[in-house]
Formats: sequence, structure tokens, C-alpha cells
Amino acid sequence: MTSSNNFGIVLSFFGLWITTTFSVEYQQTIGFVIIFLFGILHGSNDLQLISKINHEKTATIGKKILFYYIVFVLFGIVLFYSLPKIALLLFLIVSAYHFGEQHWNILNTKKTSKIIIAFQTTYGLFILSLLFNFHQAEVRRIIEQIINTPITFVNFTYFLIFNGLLLLVSGLLLVKRSANFKDEILVNMVYLILFGIIFRNANLIWAFAIYFIIWHSLPSIKEQINFLYGSYSLKNFIRYFKSAFVYWILSLMGILLLYLLFKDQEIFKALFFSFLAAITFPHTLVIMKMQNIK
Repeated sequence: MTSSNNFGIVLSFFGLWITTTFSVEYQQTIGFVIIFLFGILHGSNDLQLISKINHEKTATIGKKILFYYIVFVLFGIVLFYSLPKIALLLFLIVSAYHFGEQHWNILNTKKTSKIIIAFQTTYGLFILSLLFNFHQAEVRRIIEQIINTPITFVNFTYFLIFNGLLLLVSGLLLVKRSANFKDEILVNMVYLILFGIIFRNANLIWAFAIYFIIWHSLPSIKEQINFLYGSYSLKNFIRYFKSAFVYWILSLMGILLLYLLFKDQEIFKALFFSFLAAITFPHTLVIMKMQNIK
């Protein structure tokens, strides 16, 4: 167990303390704030990552990359508008892989095997289904607003059990192929228990924020800084923040506009997650390329 994971456990229990101390409204507000601060930030430096990646390959970088990135984000938004069911399914799968890849990046190799990709995706799906299981009514309402179709036939408990079985099978296959994986099994079982406790006791937004920020965004920022500048330090974090600042502010302005237009409506949560999805698609591809180079 690394020191950063120890820090994550401490912060997670601090998050649980907030759950028992503040009202649901305060939890939700705090959750949105830290997602805006750190969650959006961790995906705001993709262009510099692309520049670093392409410099090592072709040394060609410029406005064309920014153009393609914006087109990719706009494509995600249009997809959610025109084909919301397909877009939501893609978002769940891509987000699941992205979460699993970050959490299990010790498994990545220059040519990551299909079984590793399958395990990482299944792990992310299990995390999401664990969250959905403890907030079924609210998740159902958000999904129905995104796809504009009732989903009363969906049982999130069965979804959790199904993903749990897939995780078990893919984990057993991976045991035979990776010594690193064997060493991490026990501690990650403890993490899953911790996540379950958090998801059960916290408001949906606050529960998502605790996992998304502490166990995904902050480790990702640290990893990106190591990749860009060679080491993690306060000085390099400031360099990272300055580089990401413009794109971070633009993203915040987009979310702020959604909030001002729909703050008194339940649909804001659906729009918020749709916005996250649109910027998640290209970000996941960038991180995949970064992992391959590492």
C-alpha cells in the first residue's frame, strides 16, 4: 500500500465524516465544487499531453490538434443529443475502462493484453454498479432524463451481481498472468469494501465526488505531472495548473451556464453528467496513449 493510497483512505474517511455532519444539500454542493475544481482540472491538460506524446513521435503539434479535440468534444455532445441511449452506453463503458485503467495502471505494458483491458473495464463497471445499487431511484431518474425513456425494467442490484461475477472471472484469468496483480488483490478488496461503505452512506453526488476526486482525479493529476515534467512537486503542480488554466476555466464557464439555466430543475444532473461524458471521450484516448508511452 503506497503513501498516496494511505492518504486516499484518510481523505475518504474525512468524506464519511462530512456525510454524518452535513445535510444532503451541503454534501451535494461540496461534491459539485470539488468536481469542478479537481475533476475538471485533471482533464484540462490533455492538449499538453498530446503535445508531449506527439513530440516523442513526430514533433508536429499545433492548432490542428486543438481543432480535432474540440470536434471530438462537440461530437460527444451531439451524440448525447441525437442518440442518447447509444451515447450513454458508450459513456459507461469508456468511463469504466478509464477508471479501471487509472486504478490498475500497474498492469499496463507496452502492448496491454486483451485480458488486462477486459479486467480494467470490468473493474470500472463494478465500481459504477456499486454506486448505482445504493442510489437506484436517483440514478434511474437521471438516466431517464438523459435518454427520455422510462427504465423501470432495469434492476441495478442484478447489474451489480453480474459485474461482480465478470470481475471475479477476469480476475481469476489475470492471476495466472500477472505477479503484480496477485500482490494487489488483498488491498484492493479492502478498497472495494471502503467504496461500498462510502456509496451506501453518502448522497449520490457526494459519493461519486469522493471516489472520482480522491481515487481517480488526484492520482491522475500526479501521474500526468510525472509524465510531463519528470517528477511530482509543488513547482511542477503550479506549472501543470498554469498550462491547464485556460481550458479549465472554459469548462467551468460551460458548466456554470448549464447551472444558471437549469439550477432549479432536476435535469441539471443529467446535463452535468452528459457534459462530463462529452469531455471524457477524448480524455480517455489521450490517457491511453500516455500509458502506452510510459
